[in-house]
Amino acid sequence: MDHKNILKKLKLCIQLMELHEENSFKIRSYQSALNSLERGDQDIMELSEEELSQIQGVGKSILEAIRSLKERESFDLLDELIEKTPQGILEVLQIKGLGPKKVKALWEELGITSTHELMEACQSGKVAKIKGFGEKTQDTIIQNLEFKASNEGKWLFADVEEIIENLLDDLKKLLPNVDLAVIGDFARRMEIISSADFLIGSNSSTEKDKLKKAAHISWDWAASGPRVWRGKLKDEDLKIEVQFCEQADFLWKKIASSASKHFLETIIDGKDTIGEKLKQKDFNSEEEFFAKNDLQFIPVEMREGYGEVEMAKEHKIPRLLEENDLIGILHNHSTYSDGKHSLRQMAEYCKKLGYEYLGISDHSRSAFYAGGLEVEKIQKQHAEIDELNKELAPFKIFKGIESDILADGSLDYEEDILASFDFIVSSVHSILNMDIKRATSRLLTAIENPYTTILGHPTGRLLLRRAGYPIDHRAIIDACAKHNVVIEINANPWRLDLDWRWVHYAMEKGVMLSINPDAHEMEGYADMKYGVLTGRKGGLTKEMTLNALSAKEIESYFEKRKKK
Repeated sequence: MDHKNILKKLKLCIQLMELHEENSFKIRSYQSALNSLERGDQDIMELSEEELSQIQGVGKSILEAIRSLKERESFDLLDELIEKTPQGILEVLQIKGLGPKKVKALWEELGITSTHELMEACQSGKVAKIKGFGEKTQDTIIQNLEFKASNEGKWLFADVEEIIENLLDDLKKLLPNVDLAVIGDFARRMEIISSADFLIGSNSSTEKDKLKKAAHISWDWAASGPRVWRGKLKDEDLKIEVQFCEQADFLWKKIASSASKHFLETIIDGKDTIGEKLKQKDFNSEEEFFAKNDLQFIPVEMREGYGEVEMAKEHKIPRLLEENDLIGILHNHSTYSDGKHSLRQMAEYCKKLGYEYLGISDHSRSAFYAGGLEVEKIQKQHAEIDELNKELAPFKIFKGIESDILADGSLDYEEDILASFDFIVSSVHSILNMDIKRATSRLLTAIENPYTTILGHPTGRLLLRRAGYPIDHRAIIDACAKHNVVIEINANPWRLDLDWRWVHYAMEKGVMLSINPDAHEMEGYADMKYGVLTGRKGGLTKEMTLNALSAKEIESYFEKRKKK
């Protein structure tokens, strides 16, 4: 049990209380406590009961619940609610757009107690006939169920990274005499991982006997064969696939199995594809393979078939961005809005990590659900930034805001308030169901606004949770080029938006990109690495990265842009 899981359990309890129509005062008291705990800047696991009791809304019942969660990962009220709730209803509650009241209506009026039954009821048109639903809601439920089903068993790269790396270490210890490598999507640093794939090169059959006994893998022999074994990790819902080959074939198979199909099908000499060249096995290293075929070395994360081979033919693959190229961190939140840590804490930790500057960009007032800043709060924050800048110099805090892009494309706040910021990240957070024409027009209007410095998470996607709203990427990037607007690569592992597939086009058009963690706590700065990985897949360079500028350079950039 940790801080985040305690909050999740309390949230589930609130949902189930609403579902079973418990006392409304009790529900409100739990929600009030949850809101305070979410906005706090301390770890619940580290707080004493006396310290917890000082938090607004945390009364006796909440204290008892937290104590029990720390001891046994549940508490009596939650146990009682779960006991009288069908297991399938808990799954239905996870479907985006379905709150407890709607789930209760589905349960009582149609007897729906599982996502399977919900899909059948939607497809037969029954859900649309329930009061408060309708055809549009029914269609949205179907889309969300299909999206959920298509992502079953899939993982974010960031969530599975440590698991796969630890598994690789374990396999190396178990099989010290084989050639061993991670292959597949993980090797190319794809944003979504469906399975942990490995290649083993060995001329001995005894190695398979050792692997068969691996304690943490449950093998699926019905789905396996002599050249490929499939299974799952026993402690995680992660598929495992191990390919076997002779040691003489290991190198070419490793390259082939780590690249995309499009990459392997690319013709490189007017006759043979990369895949066919690999099978000739006339090289002793990856570097030699590329050199023999008159190609510049292509980093493994770029081997996607997105034009990188043509670049390699002309020796135009640049030095890719590295994490240590980043000098500052833009787009971060503090306790002024919905962040976990104070402005001072965020700044001091950023400085401690060795960065030269921090861009603070709390939510704007339209994001009332996230504590968006009223004008008085902005003025208070700016005064605090001025004082911190004196104290922490030469470290610099830049005054920013994440301004909501409203339905018509305009930004939050009047012009005199917008003009008070050093930079503005303009982002969409609401009305995500527009069609491509309206969604694109909305973003174009925001990009044309002279106060927009950075376009934040362009599609609003949450990987494995919701698809992004549809936009015309070319039109958006072209407009950013015209109006000198930077595009964010939101480094939060759930977002990674701008998608890497559009990075090269943005660079071609002269659009700079900014690796932004969208950090809501100090630990969120660590997500910068995933933004760098995303940028590298698209060929991003230091020269085209906004926050690779020094503090003085970016201050000058902001000042010149404001003057224009």
